[in-house]
Amino acid sequence: MLQREQIAPGVHLNTIPADKFNRCRISLHFRFPASKEKATNHAVLPLVLERGYADCPDMTQLSRKLARLYGAALSVETSMQGASRILSISITGIKDQYALAGENLTAEYAAIALGVAFDPYFENGCFSEEAVTIEKDTLARQLQSEINDKRLYCVRQARRKFFGDSPAGVERDGYLADLPAVTPKTLTEAYQELLQTAQLDVICLGADQSVVCDMILQKLQKIDRKPAELTLRMAMPAQEVQRFEEKLDLVQAKLCMLFTWNQCVEPEQMNAFRLAMSLYGGSVTSRLFLNVREKQSLCYYCGSRFVSPTAFMMVDSGVEPANAQKAEAAILHELNQLITGPITKEELEDCRRGILSGMASVGDSLASLENWYYNEILRGGQVQTPEQSAEDLRKVTEEDVRRILAGFHHSVSYLVTKKEEADHAE
Repeated sequence: MLQREQIAPGVHLNTIPADKFNRCRISLHFRFPASKEKATNHAVLPLVLERGYADCPDMTQLSRKLARLYGAALSVETSMQGASRILSISITGIKDQYALAGENLTAEYAAIALGVAFDPYFENGCFSEEAVTIEKDTLARQLQSEINDKRLYCVRQARRKFFGDSPAGVERDGYLADLPAVTPKTLTEAYQELLQTAQLDVICLGADQSVVCDMILQKLQKIDRKPAELTLRMAMPAQEVQRFEEKLDLVQAKLCMLFTWNQCVEPEQMNAFRLAMSLYGGSVTSRLFLNVREKQSLCYYCGSRFVSPTAFMMVDSGVEPANAQKAEAAILHELNQLITGPITKEELEDCRRGILSGMASVGDSLASLENWYYNEILRGGQVQTPEQSAEDLRKVTEEDVRRILAGFHHSVSYLVTKKEEADHAE
């Protein structure tokens, strides 16, 4: 069970028992409002931070230090959560009691994670120009290669149309056109603003939380903190469906359909959404898999996913170009059938058992434990254990599922399909 306490304004220490593991994990999650203007700086920042910190500025030195700590692993990542961006720094290694020479490994791990977070390597008061240049090039190649993965490209294009200028539509990886403007100075300014305004969740799994708490409070004393207010939940308004088509050199077309629920999702509704998604397109016994893919052979793949912070559902599929319209009609038909037609007890319970199995496996790794509890924190309601959530899931009825699915409004369809022969000849 998670133990959560506020240790400073906008800072919470979260402790998760992990007694059955011989490894521990310490994570720092900085959460702050997403900004399109600063998105590219925020995308470069974790790449630069992961290269080292003031006491260990060289990547080779850092790798050797982690290796000496019995093969500890460090990661620095960024993600989007609705209208917020999250910068996450995590370190994983063996627990103190397994150290061969009795080392205080928790303190060693915390020193690295906190060093990366609060004491990065600076040259003349800013991030290293060489490091920034290298990571800008890395990010540029990543952004330029987006179109090579047609499925990912289609999904992102659909999201761009769906969110428009909403803060929830800010790109996690920033914008290629803005990369030239990223400098050591702008990156340093973005980093310092993050330290001052971000909400911070420190998560300790199997680590000595008192050691981590003391060390982080020392770091925070040096910062003039003014934590920003965050939007936990939002929803895009219902609108007339918009359809877009883009022709590229490909064989298999990609279709992405986005639906808004038109209102914010409350934490206590999550289990009904989980079961609804599993029935519709989130499992191998779902309507989309069995009827659209298997029986009608309209898709190579077809599945649904719900994103609770922004209350939207995505259905993406790979189709033959000639079958795109039929596939879209079939996808909409299956949604309507779940809302108005019969749902058998067998299919409902098959989906429920699948979700319950996933909940039972949450405790199988440190990463999945952290992911579960941090998502619970992000939703802003009462934090539930997987066992508590499983008990609530068992109470979700067929009518609960229908009400959830009936609330979705089709907003965007984005089709990436092949060029016609005449297009190739131009």
